[in-house]
Amino acid sequence: MRYGSLKEFLKTGQDALVKGPIAMVFVEDLIEVDTTIRHHQMAGFKQVLLFAPDELHLPDDLEDEIHRIHYDMSVENALPDAVNAVNDAAEGLWLYYCYNAEYLFHPFCEDREISELLAFHTEERRDAVLTYVVDLYADDLDKYPNAVSLEHAWMDKSGYYALGRAGDDGHPKERQLDFFGGLRWRFEEHIPKQRRKIDRISLFRARKGLRLRADHTFDDEEYNTFACPWHHNITIAVASFRTAKALKSNAGSTFDIYTFKWHNSTEFGWSSQQLLDLGLMEPGQWF
Repeated sequence: MRYGSLKEFLKTGQDALVKGPIAMVFVEDLIEVDTTIRHHQMAGFKQVLLFAPDELHLPDDLEDEIHRIHYDMSVENALPDAVNAVNDAAEGLWLYYCYNAEYLFHPFCEDREISELLAFHTEERRDAVLTYVVDLYADDLDKYPNAVSLEHAWMDKSGYYALGRAGDDGHPKERQLDFFGGLRWRFEEHIPKQRRKIDRISLFRARKGLRLRADHTFDDEEYNTFACPWHHNITIAVASFRTAKALKSNAGSTFDIYTFKWHNSTEFGWSSQQLLDLGLMEPGQWF
């Protein structure tokens, strides 16, 4: 189903917002859009909302399975504005958002669908899931100049760290941390300070009036916590080519980067176990 605007979708596409979880994919360029959609369909999302420009062409079978919304991602606050609008129309449903060339991994995703994870998370009285964005990059930038290759994807196996998140009063916020690492850490001279952290709250339960902010946190501080007060909770990871693409497409950085590989690079195995072993997501009490 195609919609000429987000406003049109919210008016006539309510059938897509009946049952969750729902994935929202935001298209910034035309790279790996189809694989992004298929990956999240296989993860178990009931619907995929695709926010994309008209010049994107998809296979007919994929077009028939999604809700495609004409959307301009170049507008300021494009993503939070869209997420917040869908949030207000999808009370109580679990929503997820990502960009194209990003791939969600949750603990044991090879055997358990995302709805199973969310059923457990809901029983733990949690309304949001902390997400680590793990940078992927092609091993050979001469062969893959846009830094994207699913068959030859690499990642950093170390170099990740967290700092306390300060509140308005200067004191650390309870159960909140800012996480860093990957390409945004190694090439921080090319990344604005406010965009260097790798954590998002990308999977959450919709509640009318809830607001996603530009820094990927919510105005309800409990949504931004990594755990409840009594034990660790599930966290998830998004394997993402987004930073690598940006660094190689930006004239200010592309000529300074000949390779993203370093001594702590490892080939990405496209498995949840690898991410669990590296401490890049947490099963909590879910086994």
